[in-house]
Amino acid sequence: MEENKILKRSEVAEEYTWNLKDLYETPEDWDKDAEKVDGICEEIEAFKGHLGDSGAKLLDWFKKADDLDVFIGKLYGYSSLAADVDLTNSVNQARRGKAVGLLTKISSAASFSDAEIMEISNEKLDQFYKEEPGLEAYRRALDKIRHMKEHTLSAAEEKLLASAGEMSEGAENIGSVFRDADLKFPEVTDKDGKSHRLTQGTYIPMLESNDRTLRENAFKTFYKTWKEHEGLSAAILDAHYKQQTFFSRSRKYASNIERSLDRTEVPTSVYYNLIDSVHRHMGSMHRYMDLRKKLMGLDELHMYDIYSSMVADADEKITFEEAKEIVYEALKPLGEDYLKVVHEAYENRWLDVYENEGKRSGAYSSGAGSRPHPYILLNHKDTLNSMFTLIHETGHTMHSYLSIQNQPVAYSDYVIFVAEVASTCNEVLLMRHLLSKTEDKKKRAYLINYFLEQFRTTLYRQTMFAEFELRLNEIVERGETLTAEELNKEYYALNKLYYGDNMVVDEEIGSEWARIPHFYYNYYVYQYATSFAAAITLASGILKEGQSAVDRYLKFLSSGCSTDPISLLKIAGVDMSSPAVIDSALDVFEGLLDEMEELSK
Repeated sequence: MEENKILKRSEVAEEYTWNLKDLYETPEDWDKDAEKVDGICEEIEAFKGHLGDSGAKLLDWFKKADDLDVFIGKLYGYSSLAADVDLTNSVNQARRGKAVGLLTKISSAASFSDAEIMEISNEKLDQFYKEEPGLEAYRRALDKIRHMKEHTLSAAEEKLLASAGEMSEGAENIGSVFRDADLKFPEVTDKDGKSHRLTQGTYIPMLESNDRTLRENAFKTFYKTWKEHEGLSAAILDAHYKQQTFFSRSRKYASNIERSLDRTEVPTSVYYNLIDSVHRHMGSMHRYMDLRKKLMGLDELHMYDIYSSMVADADEKITFEEAKEIVYEALKPLGEDYLKVVHEAYENRWLDVYENEGKRSGAYSSGAGSRPHPYILLNHKDTLNSMFTLIHETGHTMHSYLSIQNQPVAYSDYVIFVAEVASTCNEVLLMRHLLSKTEDKKKRAYLINYFLEQFRTTLYRQTMFAEFELRLNEIVERGETLTAEELNKEYYALNKLYYGDNMVVDEEIGSEWARIPHFYYNYYVYQYATSFAAAITLASGILKEGQSAVDRYLKFLSSGCSTDPISLLKIAGVDMSSPAVIDSALDVFEGLLDEMEELSK
């Protein structure tokens, strides 16, 4: 594609767009499925009041729930994927809105099920297992539901909460449209006076530029624009956290963090251990900033200097086609069967590659719901960072695909605590591959700089986000309101803590919270950090130990949610209940700093 040109959706070559015909051949086929929802709700209603009748009836319900999961995943997946590639397309936005309403309708109709299952006595359920051996396949699903008994309300109350599902997504959806479609930025100039178009997608590449004038102008213009709308951003975020608090209290949880982590079977101690471990190693982050300032030859290190390479002129352009070939090589340690599926994904349009006007920013893999396979959204630039994004999202996709292939529907979608492990392990494998292929000191230093940045942006920065999110929840749970002033103050203070006193923490960074969509994801971001730490351990094992470590890892990828996430990671060889995993990963960071300092001499 022509460099820096952002195309209209209709101008993007088909080979770089995903093929949604794997879900529905035409939008009209989607409409036909949407029309089935009333009939499906009637089928659901027929089970109401009868789940405790017999083991056979309970088994029929779980089979119906499996069918519903597949139907819902397909219906919502198609509408959401179509909407995300052009947020200005009102037809696709309307279809996604309709899908949310239909899913809420189904959810409301099925809301009786958990309460009924919890009312079945232990003795009666044991008898059901004896009467109906097929029910054994759903024992874990039943145990998880019954575990939630103290947080489950009456059937009428559950139906009311389910009906509020559509409204509960309002703040996040409004924030997404505002950030990705409505918010526009002025053009910025570089050191030669040349103008550049500033967008959500071009902002980080500009900060990665060697042109400091462009970096500073992009940084200040970007956050000046956000600050002009900070009252709106704060109100949207406040509405989101208030509705989270409402749901937590409705379900008798002491806090939002308790509710969020309980749903994924992760002890809250894991969250606090992460923050504590990172705080113990904060001096290493400050040392890294000191090294960056020295290598960049700056009198003052500013926030707009921390994305640019410390090693001048060592970065290179990597086209999408080149990135794919390098990714294939990096993933060879995982075996031919793994690579075969990756090749199918890349060559059969499971990916939507380039930024276009109105396209959602960032990147994601659509997950197990989008059967027969996940989809990958990218906003690819010809950079090293984009290649890492490609292999990252490929890891998610392979995790989802292998779980779909090896687990029944009820256990095919893994929880978010393990979601980032496969993606980040892929990134580490790519970095190790690149480092193994170069002896040139300058290029090696460039790669180590990138690896150090992965630690900064994933382990340190995501932990900073996690700490910020924890503070926001605590503020709202005290009955206070999130104002722009309070948000700026809290966010700026955390940046000062994490980056240290030896660099200039520019005032503008206080507004960064407004652009981060993950603050709407409810205790999600900490898992980037824990997963990165786990991935460092897993990748090292794969490269050192070979096939036995690969076998354990692939078993983990194929396990979906067949057991709790801490146990799943133990299958792969990592114990995340201990802070030792975080500490060990940060020891690697310190070792990389040592090597970088030696190379810099």
